[in-house]
This record gives sequence, C-alpha cells and structure tokens, in this order.
Amino acid sequence: MSASGRRRRGALDSGFTMDETVAEYIRRTVLKIPRHEIMEMLTMWDFLSKTQLQTINVHQIKERISQEVVQLCEENSASIKQAAILDMIYNHTYRNKKIWTVYQMTKAVGEETDAFNLADFKYKFKRSLQSALKNVTINFREYEDNAIWIRIAWGTQYTKPNQYKATYVVYHSQTPYVFISSLRNRIPLLCQALVHASNYHDIHEMELRSRCLDSLKDIVFKRYSQTFQTYHPRPLQESNVAPEKVDPRIIQENKREKERIQSVNQEVFGEGLQPKIEFAQYKLETIFKGEPEMDILTEKEPFRCVVKFSSPHLLEALKSLAPAGMADAPLSPLLTCIPQKARNYFKIKERKGILSTSCVGL
Repeated sequence: MSASGRRRRGALDSGFTMDETVAEYIRRTVLKIPRHEIMEMLTMWDFLSKTQLQTINVHQIKERISQEVVQLCEENSASIKQAAILDMIYNHTYRNKKIWTVYQMTKAVGEETDAFNLADFKYKFKRSLQSALKNVTINFREYEDNAIWIRIAWGTQYTKPNQYKATYVVYHSQTPYVFISSLRNRIPLLCQALVHASNYHDIHEMELRSRCLDSLKDIVFKRYSQTFQTYHPRPLQESNVAPEKVDPRIIQENKREKERIQSVNQEVFGEGLQPKIEFAQYKLETIFKGEPEMDILTEKEPFRCVVKFSSPHLLEALKSLAPAGMADAPLSPLLTCIPQKARNYFKIKERKGILSTSCVGL
C-alpha cells in the first residue's frame, strides 16, 4: 500500500485527517535532518511514543522515512503547532545556517528593570502581533541558558502564514539583547512586540551580524577572552645550530621582534579562540585631496566605496596576520575593535577636512 493510501486508512481509523500543508511541512523537515540524527530529534520532539519510534526504519531511503513519520503524526492528530516545534528543534540544532542580527533594547531614563515573567511575556508578545496581523503563527521554546526561542510564520490579512519562511527570535530574559534571523518588511511589528512584551522603552539594531549565533552571544555578553596587561611572553627557543654567515645581532633582533609581535597580539586579542565572525564591512566617505591648480580629484562630493573583509573565521585570520609576517603589529583598531565595540558594520567619514581613523559609533 502506498504512503498516501496508508494515511487515508489511518485517517479513517482515527477519524482525523491531517491538513495536507502540515503533512508536507513535517515531511520536508524530516528530509532536512541528517539520517544519523533523525531518531535523536524525533525523541527530543516528544510527540511520537517510544513504541511508534521503534517502528521507524532509519536504514531505508529518507523519503520513505519521512512518509512513515507523517503517517505516525496523522495517527497522533498532528497540527501546525507540533510541526512548528519540530522545525524549532531542527533550527536550534543547526542555528548557524541563518544570518543573525543583534538588537539591543533600552529602558527610559531612570526606569528600573522589572522582574521577568515568562507567561506574561508570551501573552503580551502574542497579543501585540496578533492584534496587528490576523494571520500569524507564534511558537515558543525555552532552553537551559535562559534563552527563549520564538518562531513566527507571517501571513497577511488574506493569506495563511508561510511556514517555509518563518522568522526566528532568540531572547535572553535577563538581558536587553535580542537575536533575530533575516527579516525585512516585518521588523517594525516584531520590534514593537518585543519592546511591549519585555517592558522596555526602545530597541535598536547594533550593526552586528553573523551566522554563528553563539559567537554573537559571546561578544555582547563579554564571554570571549580578553586578558589585557597579564600576558608575559615565553622566550623563544633559539635554534641549536645558527645559520652560517648570519650576524648574531640579526638573529637576536629577529627574536626580539617576534616576541614583541607575540606580546602586542596577545594584548589586542587576548588568549583563547576568538568569537566567530565571517565578515566585516566598512563604508568609506571621504574627499580626495589634490593640488589647487589641478582639476582632478578635488570634487566637493565625497568619494564613496565599500570594503568588506570575509573569512570563515575573520578574527582568527586577523590574529594570525602579524605573526605570519603579513601585517605590522598592532593591527589597525578598525579591524581589531569588532568584539569590543560589538559591531561589524562601520562608516568612516570626513572630520574637519581630515579622514578620520575612527568609525562612526566607535
């Protein structure tokens, strides 16, 4: 019997027919999960019983696995709520597949921070969004590190929510920081709901984005390594056999320079692994300076360009430049200030006729 036939028979037996969109969404979610993690995620989902899980053959092709899961879900009368929870488990596990933007909420001057109440937060958040937009589905899931994951599927006044383009929000209840996956036209509604639900006064984007959610948290929560003024470089070991015809003074000078670079690098980057950021973008706006009698490069309009540095692990790549002899030490603060300033988008503008070496917002 085909999978659809088994579903129809199961529906007749149970008296419940699962919505086709729910069934398809569950099927696609299961197909995204790596084979060796399917049973683990289904167990975390806690929607199917142990007996039902034991009937799933994970050694067959994934399409058949997904169909078996859908059939079991129909037996349990799955709704979009359960499908969304499975999607949340997948996206929490593979959170680095999204680009996250950091937002910071602020209180009014003199306003004190209220004690956080999760039930009150959920109620206010849902009421704020649902009063502004009729068709929207909202799901919450809590994690051990005080992180509240929120999944929002957006619709319009006339269309159902698009479950395949859901927005994810991660809010740490004891902090003013919010991490939001890629979102454009709905950001004002979302920010309004967050401020209202968390009892803050305002919210603003921090110009800090990355795929690595954990590293963004390390930066804003100051959990990365910063060991300033405490590093004492270990003397470099001299080679047992000095190269022939090389002045010993040159060898000693090279040794001192390497130790200086190590010390400076340590003061700038600290110990341990740097937070993982994949890019940093700099927008330059300056005016060319030329000779008065020349007609070129003396326009009053500023010259604009964008410089973007990209790497799978940008801060670690920058940290390695000076020791590798590819850059002078210390590096420019424009490159090393990313963790301290909690941003990787910058603007460099003209100040009093001189190109500033600082960034707007620094």
